[in-house]
Amino acid sequence: MVVGAGAAGLATVTGLRGNGFEGPLTWIGAEAELPYDRPPLSKEVLTGARTPDQIRLCSPEKVAELGVDLRLGTTVTSVDVDGRKVMLSDGGVLPFGSLVAATGVTPRTLPGSEGVHTVRTLDDVMALRAELSPGRRLIVIGGGFLGTELAAAARSLGTEVVLLEPEPVPLGLAIGAEVGTMVADLHREHGVDVRTGPGAAVARWHASRGAFDGVTLRDGSAIAGDLAVVAVGSVPATSWLAATGIDCAAGVRCDEFCETAVPGVYAVGDVSSWYHTGFGAQIRLEHRTNAGEQGLYVARRMLGLTSEPFTPVPYFWSDQYDLKIQAYGVLRGHDEVRVVDGTIVDREFVVLYRRGSRLVGVLGVRRARALRQWRAQVAAGAAWSDILATT
Repeated sequence: MVVGAGAAGLATVTGLRGNGFEGPLTWIGAEAELPYDRPPLSKEVLTGARTPDQIRLCSPEKVAELGVDLRLGTTVTSVDVDGRKVMLSDGGVLPFGSLVAATGVTPRTLPGSEGVHTVRTLDDVMALRAELSPGRRLIVIGGGFLGTELAAAARSLGTEVVLLEPEPVPLGLAIGAEVGTMVADLHREHGVDVRTGPGAAVARWHASRGAFDGVTLRDGSAIAGDLAVVAVGSVPATSWLAATGIDCAAGVRCDEFCETAVPGVYAVGDVSSWYHTGFGAQIRLEHRTNAGEQGLYVARRMLGLTSEPFTPVPYFWSDQYDLKIQAYGVLRGHDEVRVVDGTIVDREFVVLYRRGSRLVGVLGVRRARALRQWRAQVAAGAAWSDILATT
């Protein structure tokens, strides 16, 4: 049984069938939609450059070919791991032999922000898209990757945008202050009102006749707006596993083989927190590439086709205006950032990230070939002293 019908769930299902599993296979998805790709939501789908049909990952014909019992618009409410069965939101009860959690994450909200947009699903994006047009003002709360991508997409539609980030710069915690400053400058050049620092946090929400019409910030500034979207991170969707005894404090905790403390129960994609032996740490990634890779890995692991731990080199990207930011590794929590190719001011560069004594990540803009050359050293956990000696 695979619970979650996104990219990670699809990869698990196709991996099982592709590697010879011919037994019964149940696949459960909370949304009524067939699986679709999420990264384009905050980019091409929001701008209208791609339609919902163009981001589908699976057709009805493919489902039939896979021979799965696909149940869309259904959620698992609880799991009996001893009895090996799940309880469904429609009152049904289904047995399982092995279980894969692929339920992803849900958006964080802020106190008092009821009725304000969040973005996770196709329906979320289509609802936001319907309200964006020239002359309207969107307030984006949160300057992470999702918030900055939403701001860029909205500006391309002619919508006025205010971007609020209580940290010193957008994306600073994720990719460092220097690169984050470049992102802030890029948005300001495209007409975004970027406000940062503790004073940029929302203190009060305002509504007129029941409809959102602005915010007051901690620094006392009042900002009028026609609509707002909260993009302040996400929470792993694990409530359905609460009674199982599985550690879900920071995602579904797994070992180096993506298996939980309950034998035969695995987790993949955004919801999975597994021990990465290469980085020597428990990590959880909300990356599209990881969802696919981890689903395929777990399928092979369940079928006894691999004895190696899951040790990918994480990869992610972000498209903002005409700029593509790409990175390998785990950048958050770094101790040092060093430019080794090009310059940040010219927006053509490669930067390396150190944690402790080793290389843990690399990020590049308009340097795709040079970026790929560093991937192997990230995978190997190259010593920082060796890198300094050769750059």
